Amino acid sequence: MKTKKMLKGVMIGLVVAAALWMVGCSNSSRSEGSTLDKEVLVVGMDDAFAPMGFKDQDGNITGFDVDLAKALGEKLNKEIKFQPIDWTMKETELDSGNIDLIWNGYTITEERKEKVTFSAPYLKNRQVIVTLSNSELNSKADLSGKKVGAQDQSSAVSAMEKDDELYETFDGGKAITFEDNNQALMDLQAGRIDAVVADEILVRYYIELKGEDKYKILEDDFGDEEYGVGMRKGDDKMVEAFNEAFKTMSQEGKLKEVSEKWFGEDITIIK
Repeated sequence: MKTKKMLKGVMIGLVVAAALWMVGCSNSSRSEGSTLDKEVLVVGMDDAFAPMGFKDQDGNITGFDVDLAKALGEKLNKEIKFQPIDWTMKETELDSGNIDLIWNGYTITEERKEKVTFSAPYLKNRQVIVTLSNSELNSKADLSGKKVGAQDQSSAVSAMEKDDELYETFDGGKAITFEDNNQALMDLQAGRIDAVVADEILVRYYIELKGEDKYKILEDDFGDEEYGVGMRKGDDKMVEAFNEAFKTMSQEGKLKEVSEKWFGEDITIIK
């Protein structure tokens, strides 16, 4: 009986040791080396965030950030693979190694800096308020008691939460969140919500496609921000190479070329 208990104890010990060894190997494989050492870089993106990254009518992934990522891949001699992800899980996807870069209108915030290392900022943006053209809403204060939509886990929600006194007066005490901005804007068009707070770059592109006479952007907004590319914490080698390549692309006119293609002018801020 004693021998059986001893053998059982040894077996349990071996199983636990093996499990710990496997976890250690897993963590080691993710933490050792740099993303820069990989031949293929996986870009995690929200594929419904026009014009930064989205699927066109033929189902092909395209957009401003997509073109920039492809150009960066050429500069670093890397193959770029685009991976649509659940945007609410973007930092988890990066940390687990499922993706190598978060690149799709990714706003730099202090909260996100705790989870990722950002590239140098490359684009400015605002969190604007959009309503239907016949709406009686004309200011931030008018949002009190109204149904306000935004993308879940987006910087739009974070920006509104900072204005907590106003935010808590929204219908329901908070914003109504959606999987992506397109769904929020569709609910606005259908009259199910009263306003949407979203990135100005996306909103203006959407309005241009759907008809500028149908919507209005209020003068008030929820603040300025900048876009950056998210990389794994501690991967200084990748961050340094990325920023250097971006700077070279700017000096060579590539950022200007891509920006003019999508926006009609150079709105990038890397010089």
